[in-house]
Amino acid sequence: MTDVAQFVSEQSLAVIGTGSEVVLHFDLKLADGSAADSTRVNNKPAKLVIGDGNLTPSFEACLLGLKCGDKKSFTLEAIDAFGMPNPDNIYHMDRSKFGAETPADEGMIIAFTQPDGSELPGIIRAVAGDSVTVDFNHPLAGQKITFDVEILSVGLSS
Repeated sequence: MTDVAQFVSEQSLAVIGTGSEVVLHFDLKLADGSAADSTRVNNKPAKLVIGDGNLTPSFEACLLGLKCGDKKSFTLEAIDAFGMPNPDNIYHMDRSKFGAETPADEGMIIAFTQPDGSELPGIIRAVAGDSVTVDFNHPLAGQKITFDVEILSVGLSS
């Protein structure tokens, strides 16, 4: 068997389990059917490792047992998808912290630099006088989400 044929054969037999490196396309829809996100828009599939802690256990459980070429649709309640909004992640900031290059306009998503240098997106929820309300919860927190996935490849994490 040629190396290519063996690779193709292994890919078609590989089943998603803990430690699997998975490449997939996904479409996210809200309860009302509206599109929230999709890897297909820019044709840039997502790559993830099952069990690395970056995804919720409920989402990973829906992928277990799938293999290359499989398509599946599943719906997760808010708590199992992106979690519930945490009121401790809502901050009131002074409007003077925002400049001309990053105005505090309601609905905007702004990247805030954390002390360790990483960036955290915040949504401007309200602007009242000198006070700006910034929500650091995931934008889809509190939402029931339907995931449509297509598995493009399954391998072992390196």
